[in-house]
Amino acid sequence: MSARRLACDAARAASLDSGQALSSIDGLLLNRSPIEPHETLPLTVQRDLGLHDLGLLASIEGEGSSVVQMIQIAALAVNSGMVNRVACVFADAPIRPAVNSGQTFAIPLPLTGIEGWEREIGLFGASAAFALVASRYMNLYGANEEHFGAWAIAEREWAMRSERAFLRTPLTMQDYLASRWISRPVRLLDCAYPVNGAIAFIVSRADEAAAAPAPAYIHGMGQGHSGCRGFGALEPEFDNGAEQAGRTAYAMAGIGPADISSAQFYAPFSCAGLVAVENYGFCKRGEGAAFVADGNTRPGGSLPTNTGGGMLSGYYMQGATSLSEAVIQVRGEGGQRQVANDLVLATGLGGRQEHHAALVLSPHGRL
Repeated sequence: MSARRLACDAARAASLDSGQALSSIDGLLLNRSPIEPHETLPLTVQRDLGLHDLGLLASIEGEGSSVVQMIQIAALAVNSGMVNRVACVFADAPIRPAVNSGQTFAIPLPLTGIEGWEREIGLFGASAAFALVASRYMNLYGANEEHFGAWAIAEREWAMRSERAFLRTPLTMQDYLASRWISRPVRLLDCAYPVNGAIAFIVSRADEAAAAPAPAYIHGMGQGHSGCRGFGALEPEFDNGAEQAGRTAYAMAGIGPADISSAQFYAPFSCAGLVAVENYGFCKRGEGAAFVADGNTRPGGSLPTNTGGGMLSGYYMQGATSLSEAVIQVRGEGGQRQVANDLVLATGLGGRQEHHAALVLSPHGRL
């Protein structure tokens, strides 16, 4: 099905799940993949859904941070009294007959700020851009392939417990090291697994949500946009907006990283996961590789992470992947993969890590 059709199905399903009629929605926020044209998910989805007299309607574009940003914008609009109930919808259908995903996603990321430079030097797609992150991390902190493999294996262990995950067969370090290079040092099993689909969330007032089945409450939110400054003394691979986004979200919630029960990171590549655990305060810079290799993100670890299998073994639907799993955990619907759900961190990441957004969620109306 088209992304537009998938979006409508998801919005209807989310409305039904919330216990509220679709006609009661008075706000609609949409997010499509940034590699797709605007007509893929137009504002006329409002008409498709039969919605009238909306007080909020927009297409949100913050690259991979967009889904988390949608929730933040919806929460601000509801809190201000501008609207009462907002549907936030992500939809994407990148997998097409006779077209491999390498072709679909081989779009240069603007790393230098020089128009067309990446295409001229053959730096195509996110895998090449994140290969620079991985190689820089290895160079600075002494990480090796096995450290990246530990992240991929941990996500696969979670995926084996999830009926929603697409890759559920056991994964060994030998399997990981046998997978082919995509853009050295990034291997096939370091990369996200894209799928076609849609996910929708309903954002409403806290007092209204109390009557809904298993609501997820927002306690903190933040954004950070570094601009990925690649010149001077900064390290653009690590000096990104994640730390700012996390710091703002933690402060709003009145907590710190040590209070988080589980983390759902936007990590489309293994190296991004190692950097995320550092930037969101779960260990110091340069310690992420050892943190993951020690099993902290695996089932039974100190920080259950990407408990649905993440983007590598679960499915890649941009920021909807991490946020949907966060909501599942908060609602206690994780089944075999369910972990403590007191406070769950969900993050979004866009571009080559220059756009970040974060949410702190829980099942508790008050902390």
